[in-house]
Amino acid sequence: MTSQPLVISVILNTNRRDDTLECLVSLSRNSYSNHKIIVLDNASTDGSVEAIRAAHPAVQFVALERNLGYAGNNNVGIELALQQGADWVFVLNEDIILDAECLAKLIEVGERDPQIGILGPLVYHHDEPTVIQSAGGMLGKYWESIHLGKNEADNGQFKAPHPVEWISGCAILVRRKAIEQAGMLDANYFIYWEETEWCIRVGRAGWKIMHVPQARIWHKGVQRDYQPKPSFTYYGTRNYLLTLSKHKAPLHVRLYVWLQILRTFTSWSIKPKWRHKREHRDAMWQGIRDYLRGRWGRMPSS
Repeated sequence: MTSQPLVISVILNTNRRDDTLECLVSLSRNSYSNHKIIVLDNASTDGSVEAIRAAHPAVQFVALERNLGYAGNNNVGIELALQQGADWVFVLNEDIILDAECLAKLIEVGERDPQIGILGPLVYHHDEPTVIQSAGGMLGKYWESIHLGKNEADNGQFKAPHPVEWISGCAILVRRKAIEQAGMLDANYFIYWEETEWCIRVGRAGWKIMHVPQARIWHKGVQRDYQPKPSFTYYGTRNYLLTLSKHKAPLHVRLYVWLQILRTFTSWSIKPKWRHKREHRDAMWQGIRDYLRGRWGRMPSS
């Protein structure tokens, strides 16, 4: 009998003790046996370190020395996983709950086709357990990131594994050889758009990106009424523009995106009904400036 490939899960925790503990419990119940876990802790002050070590002594725990953002911090864990011989690296948000068969279903599909480089599960809203958050993603006409099935009730509309262009970063399973060929997450992004760009890069290196609806998770982080902070506008603006230039999007796409950004910026500046968006306007302007300056990494403090 062929031995199971080694999967190492990487979880980044930042003051989310209870969520991380709940995620680890769900992982401990998974049916896939050749599996290890690395928890990266980003200077938490909520007792995460002691609680995780006490409850899950078999989990490898790494205290990060500095905050490199979601992308850079996870790269620490991805590199460790590769050093320890992982065949697949499973990058997870700390606020997800996995079905017991999730990992087994993903590996089953991945091992059937050696050209699959990235896989992702069907993501549900945690507070609406039968409502889809993401069934994988596609790039729109103007390279906007679009979640398939977003906010749809699950009526079995996603029946079989299907190709997509990107996978939600809350749970993304990546083949070792794909990482070795295309590289890890781009730390310049710090946070937001980093998983989409990673999938674009892996796909352009010749690997398939697949969504597996039989593998299921529940994600707490994004609800239907999610109201992003100005920092989301900053990173979303800067990193969207970075992705377009990094992957040489067609000129008409870049022109359209710039026009839309400038149109939004103008509306948020002069129209009274958007007065509440002034902080987002300022964050957008900072994102534009930093993109033009080539300033990456963490959003500067105001």
